[in-house]
Parts: sequence; C-alpha cells; structure tokens
Amino acid sequence: MTSSSPAAPRGRERRKRDSRVGDKIFMNLSRGSGILLLVVMAAIAGFLTWRSGIALGKNEGNFLTTFEWTPDAPKPVFGIAVLAFGTIVSALIAMAIAVPVAIGIALFISHYAPRRIAQPFAYLVDLLAAVPSIIYGLWGALFLVPHLDGLTSWLDEYLGWTYIFDQSRAGTTPRTLFTVGILLAIMILPIITAVSREVFRQVPRMHEEAALALGATRWEMIRTAVLPFGRPGIISASMLGLGRALGETIAVAVVLSSNNVLSLHLLDPGGGTFAQNIALKFSEAQPFGRDALMASGLVLFVITLVVNGAARLIVARRKEYSGANA
Repeated sequence: MTSSSPAAPRGRERRKRDSRVGDKIFMNLSRGSGILLLVVMAAIAGFLTWRSGIALGKNEGNFLTTFEWTPDAPKPVFGIAVLAFGTIVSALIAMAIAVPVAIGIALFISHYAPRRIAQPFAYLVDLLAAVPSIIYGLWGALFLVPHLDGLTSWLDEYLGWTYIFDQSRAGTTPRTLFTVGILLAIMILPIITAVSREVFRQVPRMHEEAALALGATRWEMIRTAVLPFGRPGIISASMLGLGRALGETIAVAVVLSSNNVLSLHLLDPGGGTFAQNIALKFSEAQPFGRDALMASGLVLFVITLVVNGAARLIVARRKEYSGANA
C-alpha cells in the first residue's frame, strides 16, 4: 500500500462535505427567495387593500355594478362593471385566437419544419416576444385599426345574428374590444409559442418512436404522445400569455376608445380595462381618485391570482401529465 492511499479517503470525504455545504447553501437561498416572493406579494396585497378600504368607505355607488367612474366628484361614485367586462372579454378574445395558433406554430417548429427553417423561425418568434408594448400599440393604432373595417363589416353582415357581432353603429372606427382582443392575441402569441415549443422539444424521443413503430401517422403520434406530455406546459404558457393580456396597459390605451358604456356588441366602440383606466387617469387623479384606482388594481390582482390558481389546479388534477412520472 502506498503512502498516498490514506489521503484518498480523506479527499473524498472532504469533497462530500463541501458538496453537502453547497447543497445546504443553495437550499437556503432557494427557500429564502420563495419566502421573499411571498412577502412581496403579501405587501402588495396589504397596500392595495389598505388604499382600497379608504376609497370604498366613501364610495356613493356600488363598486361591483356601477358603470360610472367619477371618484373626484363632490359625491364620489365609481364602479368596476365596465372595466371588469372589458378586461375579461378582451383577454378571452385574445386567448381564443392566440392559443390554437401558438400551438400550431410550436408544433410546426418542433416536429414539422426542417432544421434550416425551424431555427430562424424560432429566433423570429423569440424576437417578437421582446418587442415593447408601445410598438404594438402604435402599430395597432396606425395599421390594424384602419384595416379592420372590412372584417368588421363582414362580421356584421354574416354573423350579426349572433348579437355580439351586430354592429349597432355602422361606419364607426373599429376602436373596440374586438380590436383590442386581436392586438392582444398578436402580443401574447410569441410568448405562448416560445414556451410551448420548448415543452414539445422535451417529449421523450422513445415515446414518439414507439407511437410511430405501432403504425401511427405523424399527426397521430403528436396527438397521442406529444400533446398529452406537453399539456401542463401548454396550460402554463397560456396562463403566462393571459397574465400579459389582463395587465396590458399602453397598447390598449392607444387602441381602445374608452367610455363608461357596457355593451355586448363587440364591434361597437367603448368599454375599458383595469390597466388602461389606471394608466389614463392616474396622473390627473386627486388623492381620493388614486385610492379608487388602487381599488380597481386590487380587483385585477385578485383576478390574476384566481386565474393562476385555477391553472395549477387543472395541472394537478392530471398527475399523469404533470411530468412527475416522466
């Protein structure tokens, strides 16, 4: 036995001890980051609740059903009926358009396109995800709005019987919730596509090969192997896009012609969203008016938490697709 042999076990023991110390440091840092995030969220919720309580205590109207927004009047009256309707409807329109298209693009990049085409296409999608909101807003106001006249007229003519596409004021500029929904869909499309693409690329290769070996076509392989595996990722990507759609401010403020009218005719101008209302009125609001805006911000905060919590419950209900057993 050589003289260096006793040193080898000591060296391995030292490396194990250093590794355990590193693991403990990383674990504590991760735990501290999670606790810090919860503290920050609790602080935001507490601040919004405090300021909202001040405003709601002096509100002369029903906060949930009132259409009017005049918190700085001698008798303050304000409510979120129009804002909640506009926020939810525009976000739903955006999701209905963006999610199917994003999944199709992600599948094309990951499973259909040749590598020489897929790689530049993926870079383009990532680049679009980094475009600032104001650019989308200006593009929407200067290009999208003027070119939607034909589409809105077609919808009014052929789908007006559905009531929601009945344009009661024909010939008006399409600065509507429908236009906002289309713009938001374009904005969130790169985010959902990028996340879904990465999820689809993580599907185990042997799952795809097994489906093909059993005689499945490429689409059948995607339907039976890729989409079930990527379902949690698709839901997470969709919720990430929905979060941006719910909280988008500048682009909506530039495109939407806001007013205090709640209409189920999506092709009529009017409506509003929480984020847009806060952005447009915060600078000119009096102290009490800012408290009222804080109250509307609290509602948006709660809606976002509920949406994300629902997404987590959906994923948790299907544990076989959660990735835990992959």
